[in-house]
Amino acid sequence: MNIFRRAGVLLADTALAVTLHVRAPFQRFPRRFRNGDPRLPVILILPGVYETWAFLEPIAERLHRAGYRISIVRGLGYNLLPIIETAQRLARALGRGPVPSAGRIVLAHSKGGLIGKQLMVAHGEALQIRGVVAIASPFAGSKHARYILDPSLRAFLPTNSTIVGLGRHAEFNARIVSIYGPYDPHVTEGSHLAGGINLPVPISGHFRILRGIETRDAVERALAEILRATPPNASARDTR
Repeated sequence: MNIFRRAGVLLADTALAVTLHVRAPFQRFPRRFRNGDPRLPVILILPGVYETWAFLEPIAERLHRAGYRISIVRGLGYNLLPIIETAQRLARALGRGPVPSAGRIVLAHSKGGLIGKQLMVAHGEALQIRGVVAIASPFAGSKHARYILDPSLRAFLPTNSTIVGLGRHAEFNARIVSIYGPYDPHVTEGSHLAGGINLPVPISGHFRILRGIETRDAVERALAEILRATPPNASARDTR
C-alpha cells in the first residue's frame, strides 16, 4: 500500500474514531444483551484505550442475535490503567458472580486483546476463560508509542515489560483468535499472533475494521473455532 492510500486510510479511520467517541457516552448497554442461550459461553467485551463497549456494539448486536449473552464490567472508565492492573480488577469483579456453565470468551479491540490474554494467563482457570477474540490488538506492541507522551499509550512500546511478558506465554496463543486488516495505522507491526488462530479481513484501519460485515463474519468463525477447541468445564455451574 503506497503512502497516499495509507494517508487515506488514516483520515477515514480518524474521522470514524471521532464519531465513535462522540456517540459513546450516550450509548447505554442494553439489558437484553444479558439474555441468551445458557448453553453458549458468555461474551465479555473488552474495549481498547479511551474506548467504551459501544465501539464494539455492532459486533455485540450480531452475537446477541445469534444467541450469545453479552457482558461488560463497569468501573473501568476509558481503559487507561495498566494491563495487569486492569486484568486484576476484572478478575475481582467477575469473581463476585457465578461462573457461567459454558464459560466465557473475551471479545476485545486493541488494548483489550492484551488485557484478555493477561486475564486468561493469570485468572483463566478460575473464571473459565475459554479463549480470546482480539481485533486489531498490538500483541507485539507498536513502535509509534515512543512518540506519545501519554503513559497509557507509551505502554505499547515493544520493549514494555508487560508486552514482553505476555509474549513469553505463547502456550496460550492457541486459544486466541487475532482478527486484523491489511494495514493498521496505529499498529504498524501488525496483529499476527504466532501460534494463534489468525483471521485476516479485507478492511484497513484500526477503527474501520470494527464496522465491517467481514469482521462480524470473522468473529462468528472465531467463536466457532474456540468452541471446537475448548469444551466447557462440566464442573462449573451457572446459577443465574
